[in-house]
Amino acid sequence: MDGAAAQAPRVAVLTRPAGRNEALADRLRAAGWTPCILPALDIHPLPVAAADLPRPASYDMVVFVSGNAARQYLDQLARADGPAAWPAGTAVATVGPASAAGLAGLPCFGANTTVLHPGEQAASHDSEALWEVLCGLPRLPSRVLLVRGTQGRDWLSEQLQSHGVAVTRHAAYRREPAQWDESELVPLRRWAAQGVAATWLITSGEGADAVRDQLRAAGLAAWWDGCGFVLTHPSLARRVPSPASGPGSQAKVKICLPNDESIFQAFVAA
Repeated sequence: MDGAAAQAPRVAVLTRPAGRNEALADRLRAAGWTPCILPALDIHPLPVAAADLPRPASYDMVVFVSGNAARQYLDQLARADGPAAWPAGTAVATVGPASAAGLAGLPCFGANTTVLHPGEQAASHDSEALWEVLCGLPRLPSRVLLVRGTQGRDWLSEQLQSHGVAVTRHAAYRREPAQWDESELVPLRRWAAQGVAATWLITSGEGADAVRDQLRAAGLAAWWDGCGFVLTHPSLARRVPSPASGPGSQAKVKICLPNDESIFQAFVAA
């Protein structure tokens, strides 16, 4: 390896929604990486009339599919009803400990609010892992409000319904591909010209598709095909270029849990 190659930066492109990347970027920078924050998707709250907003007190459990789902729904509640405590008889569930920790710090959740989620050591933090947690309850809740975006998997709601649970789906936001301007593409073009293969953090199928489409439009498809990827779910592997193969090649795809510590370790692992 010559001196120029030895000095090539290790580039981490962080594509989670705005406001979710800064702490991870700081850690990666301290570890010698060059972070680039470039959200793949924009989150747009959905307006809802107060009369049409499902209230948590009408359900035995509210399931938030993500931290975004929780934040947007709680904002809708606050706009409709003003500040209010979470009803004591309504449990909360989410797909991972990071989202659960975020909920625990919100003023509307009291110390007695039950928040169910897969543990830190769970094999995954997704609908399947949450379903295992719910199946461990003495009995499933009778009425569940599932808060999500306008797009998403129906697997968990279908599992609940197949076991006799009445499920109400509520879309609190929509995700749209972010539109990168030329100034945001400049560093990507520079790294492509220098032959620097970035490592991309991909956390959703929609995000992967949005990144791929923008890079194709910018003439950077060949560079994308040579990049590496940190993915927060195995199913995302089919949405990014396949790993390199052949003698001396290295795997370009790493799978990790969707929390900052696991993502950081996936980036810095040799």
